[in-house]
Amino acid sequence: MNENKHVTSTGWVDPNDAPELTDEFFEIADEYIGEKLVRRGRPRKVEPKQPVSIRLSNEVVKYFRATGKGWQTRIDEVLKEWIAARSSV
Repeated sequence: MNENKHVTSTGWVDPNDAPELTDEFFEIADEYIGEKLVRRGRPRKVEPKQPVSIRLSNEVVKYFRATGKGWQTRIDEVLKEWIAARSSV
């Protein structure tokens, strides 16, 4: 039998013998409002970033990768600045 699956015993019937509801129980429990499951975590962004494939010169990629983690975000910021500089005309 698969050890990863949680097995629920069907032998329990006495409501006075119910397990104590601990904080841990509520932390892992699914929360519903009516029939709808309430999703946990960060809410979805109104305008999420779009994954794209773009061809950049080696020089550009090497430069931004050398700046460390978040290098793709920095490319995005530079492109937004470029747009802003041309939109104000």
